[in-house]
Amino acid sequence: MDSYDITIIGAGVSGIFAAHELAASGRKILLLDKGKKLEERTDRYIGFGGLGLSEGKYNFTNDFGGELERKTGYEAALTLMDDVDTILCEYGGGAAELYSTYDLELSERAREAGFGVLTTKTRHLGTKLSKVVLERMYDYLNAYITMKFESEPVRILRKDNGRFAIELPDETVIDSGQVIVATGRSGNDWLTGQCENLGIGRGEARVDLGLRIEMKGDQLASILQRSFETKLSFEGEDYTATTYCMNPRGRVVLKLQEGLAMPDGQNFREKEEGSSNLNFTLFVPNRFATLKEADDYLKHIVGGINRGRNRIAAQRLGSLRRGEEHCSGSKDNFKSVMPTLEAEFAELREEVPERYIEATLAFLSALEKLLGEPIDEDTILYAIDGKLYSPAIETSGRFETNIQGLYVIGDCSGTTHSLSQAAASGVYVGRLLAGKKV
Repeated sequence: MDSYDITIIGAGVSGIFAAHELAASGRKILLLDKGKKLEERTDRYIGFGGLGLSEGKYNFTNDFGGELERKTGYEAALTLMDDVDTILCEYGGGAAELYSTYDLELSERAREAGFGVLTTKTRHLGTKLSKVVLERMYDYLNAYITMKFESEPVRILRKDNGRFAIELPDETVIDSGQVIVATGRSGNDWLTGQCENLGIGRGEARVDLGLRIEMKGDQLASILQRSFETKLSFEGEDYTATTYCMNPRGRVVLKLQEGLAMPDGQNFREKEEGSSNLNFTLFVPNRFATLKEADDYLKHIVGGINRGRNRIAAQRLGSLRRGEEHCSGSKDNFKSVMPTLEAEFAELREEVPERYIEATLAFLSALEKLLGEPIDEDTILYAIDGKLYSPAIETSGRFETNIQGLYVIGDCSGTTHSLSQAAASGVYVGRLLAGKKV
């Protein structure tokens, strides 16, 4: 039986950054992942690097992306995220410029129009640089710790001596003094089973849904004069709608997740040529008592739009506002906004719950007030984007569960919802277990 001081389950950003803090601690460390090594990866979510291998957008803020500050304290959370950025730069991430979305004048104008402005410092690596950074981190970790891939544990058992037995699919049993679970949102089903077996409580689940909006590239020029992007929050009667993943000169692309097809945004840096459009999603959060209820809701709405294939529905803003039955589609070469994602033009009120239609129209009306000009009626609304979350896990301020020595970090904890906060939770717990100052 192989024996380790600490086993980390999940090689996404939270697991990698925890391993990075522990690597030179003199402890015997094992990193497990159900996916493949970095150079063998084909899955967007699973394998070394997790979702960090995507566009690598690290937003260093407490304004959104999770509630890390509830565990560490507000200032400590910001410091931890600064440390994440330092580590990224150590492995080459500094090749991407750090920028800030803070704009005092815009914030004041936005409040007058009914918006809140969420701010962040951002280092957007892009897929190519993300891979370079992860390759270098992999090489560093490989010199200090053991890594096993395509090895999702069958179960975690608490032993009488206070240690853990981790059973692997090949019937190998790992003995470990402490365990860090860092499986991300993609490990939800697996983690649900482990929590049930171990008697660990889970809280409410959440899923955000919203229309992906593609508009003229200069439509937001008056509010993006000093910032590459902005994040606006709008309060309705029974909802809060927030912009997400704003991509000037970017494209709307197909996202396949949980067996569903959704419209996603791609930064212009991901292609040799950008577009003449700007896109973002307007998300409205929904909360449920259980993960199953959240998943059923997601599959009912998105699956209904997909109709058993990778179907995306779309409609132009003018058509939606007027309630026209005939919807102008992608073949009309005289429109000012041409779609960058193939979609089936339809009447969105027949495809999407009214909640998301109302939120989008109210948001865009307020946005017109902020801009001082109308939103082009050729603006395209795609249905429907989704952001998935893990239910909260009952953990202490140290991310430790009610089982001593078992920690849950990153997005699977339900506490973090972003690359930066997930990585910071890994740094935090890694330092605690390494005996370093936090």
